[in-house]
Amino acid sequence: MSQEEKKKVDEQWKEEVQKEKERLAKEAETKEREKEPPLPEANFALFLSGLATEALVHLGEMENPLTKKKERNLDRAKYSIGLLSIMQEKTKGNLTDQEKALLEQLLYDLRMRFVKASGET
Repeated sequence: MSQEEKKKVDEQWKEEVQKEKERLAKEAETKEREKEPPLPEANFALFLSGLATEALVHLGEMENPLTKKKERNLDRAKYSIGLLSIMQEKTKGNLTDQEKALLEQLLYDLRMRFVKASGET
């Protein structure tokens, strides 16, 4: 076998190894994604709950998922509560009774917690 033929065989082998590595990496990535729980169906109540959770984190009542600490930022809490208030105003007359009750309860609860937290500082 000539040097040229050996070089060609060696290059082909390297290409095959690289393709196999890429295939295995894709398989591993696919398996990792399959481990993730499925996302819940998007709905208005879930959206409201997300905003309320954000407010609770900023009120220091829940751990911040990024820092793993309870941190209080009343300006951000007020902003999150304000977003819920806007949702209440802009969706007036378009909500189911359940959605309306949930929004009213969330706003009442968060406002009371905000007042309490504001008095503690």
